[in-house]
Amino acid sequence: MLSRVASNLYWTTRYLERAENTARLINVHGNLLLDLPRHKTANFGWEPLLSMTASSDIFFEHYRVANETNVIKFLISDEDNPSAILSALRAVRENLRTTRDVVPRECWEDVNDLYLEVQDQLLVKGLSRRVRYDFLKRVIRNVQLITGLLHGTMSHGTAYNFMRIGCYLERADMTSRILDVRSANLLRQVDDIDLTPFENIQWMSVLKSLTAYQMYRQQVRLRVQGADVLNFLMRDQEFPRAILYCLQRIGYCLQSLPKKGPPAKVLKRTVQQLSTADVHMLAQDKTTLHQFIDDLQVQLADLHNSINSTYFSIAEQNQAA
Repeated sequence: MLSRVASNLYWTTRYLERAENTARLINVHGNLLLDLPRHKTANFGWEPLLSMTASSDIFFEHYRVANETNVIKFLISDEDNPSAILSALRAVRENLRTTRDVVPRECWEDVNDLYLEVQDQLLVKGLSRRVRYDFLKRVIRNVQLITGLLHGTMSHGTAYNFMRIGCYLERADMTSRILDVRSANLLRQVDDIDLTPFENIQWMSVLKSLTAYQMYRQQVRLRVQGADVLNFLMRDQEFPRAILYCLQRIGYCLQSLPKKGPPAKVLKRTVQQLSTADVHMLAQDKTTLHQFIDDLQVQLADLHNSINSTYFSIAEQNQAA
């Protein structure tokens, strides 16, 4: 397989996953703000979404205030944001356009239809709060349909493995970012109000941001608590958005690829770091948790760089030439 084709397939599913995750984050965050207390000294705004999507720097280059209108526009349709939902779907469409002979034709048609629908909806209805929830819910469902179509109709060979690696790496990265931001400073003592009673709402929003609440309750069967949520989302081996599950699936996909040594080595180190963490201690000390997740995100970036240099660097060199 050509390096260019492998790279396009890898980024196709990364951007698909990114579009779905961003849509879900916006909806869940909007619902969370309705559940939190209204108080003049409590500032529960939309800026945490910028941290989760690692786009704060780009945002503040173009906007002065991180209010609802600006953040929503930036995350859904702003052309200056390469990770906005519309930008991500445009990237998926372009990557598949050049690799249509590798993926099922229906997949290309569904991606093209989804991109055009999102573009048309934004032009006609804009981003008003009244229609936003249903609009983003349709984006999530359509991306899931495309992902299911790939799984059910594409041969599970080399091309498919590159697509799954991209999907699972993006998913693991987003799960780590949600855990980091949601568990850090969103809820804290603010002047004269104690936010401790709302801690369960915070951890529930972590689960709902990953569509994990129902599976968590089936697995844990206890009220939502920080340590249990961390353990479930970091180390569960059956839930498909848990970080360890994603890393294990990446390892499975790498097994059938040539030259897997360098990325497999990075992957093994990352799995070991995750498996040996003291989850209960991390849940009690948010500073330590933040540092641990920072280190984990560095490991995930190293894994991406290793995959890129092993399989895609030739394609990028040819494009540069």
